[in-house]
Amino acid sequence: MTETAPTPATGPGPDERVAVVMITYNRRDEALLALARLRELPERPHVVVVDNGSQDGTADAIREQHPWAELVASPVNLGAVGRNVAMERVRTPFVAFCDDDTWWEPGSLRRAADALAAHPRLGVVTGRILVEPGAREDAINAELLHSPVQGPDWLPGPALGSFLAGASVVRRTAFQEVGGFSERLWLGGEEELLAADLATAGWELVHLPDVVVHHQASTVRDPHLRRRHGLRNTLWFIWLRRPLGAALRRTRDVVGGAPRDRVTVLALLDALRGAPWVLRERRPLPERVERRFLALEDSQRSSAARRYVS
Repeated sequence: MTETAPTPATGPGPDERVAVVMITYNRRDEALLALARLRELPERPHVVVVDNGSQDGTADAIREQHPWAELVASPVNLGAVGRNVAMERVRTPFVAFCDDDTWWEPGSLRRAADALAAHPRLGVVTGRILVEPGAREDAINAELLHSPVQGPDWLPGPALGSFLAGASVVRRTAFQEVGGFSERLWLGGEEELLAADLATAGWELVHLPDVVVHHQASTVRDPHLRRRHGLRNTLWFIWLRRPLGAALRRTRDVVGGAPRDRVTVLALLDALRGAPWVLRERRPLPERVERRFLALEDSQRSSAARRYVS
């Protein structure tokens, strides 16, 4: 695959290499604030926001207060697939994801675009996350910085096995090549399957600490439903892509580490109900990509940032 090299950006002004895709659902005030922050970025990115069928007037408020942003008002909640829809609306070589409770630090989009432009086989840049209020280091940052995944020498930072959608900038052609986010997974831990498919297609993922995103977790959420979907999707990924031995081991670890409560039971039932399509679509990873996920298993078992609690 070949693509035209993007023209390097110069100076502190607008950067036409990068756009921003944001999804939102029933968080009108937070979505409006997120867009206001995006509007102030020196990179002046084109922004496409997908309202996932909100019932709180989010779409109308965006039309009124942020007419500069391109709005896609979906009649239904598409989950992470809303990003796929938005991706079809942009033409920049690089696209940053943004949730309605995250915001990019000025200059970070330019630094991510510089890295992607300099390395043609780099597919995803994941930044450093600061938790608000207080700009505290997210627990995941240490895991990203000390990732055990082995990547090629040319990578400008630690190689990763997966990424965090709300804190990442992707190469648009790489994202589209592998089909974007899975409609099956919908939302919650949806990145791991996409990351594995990107790596299988020959794309690299990297962590760059000087690419910074802030996260102030929304209080307008259902943490139990999010955990249910996240646990289900993790099991589906394991069964879809890991070889048999690794799939059995990881299933044991994930289920054994989850709380023994109703949410976990419902997640397991959801996962088992999906077993027929998972078996039909199962495609184990090639050995070179499987090595990445093997390297991550110890940190996944002990990670304080990856526990399925709510």
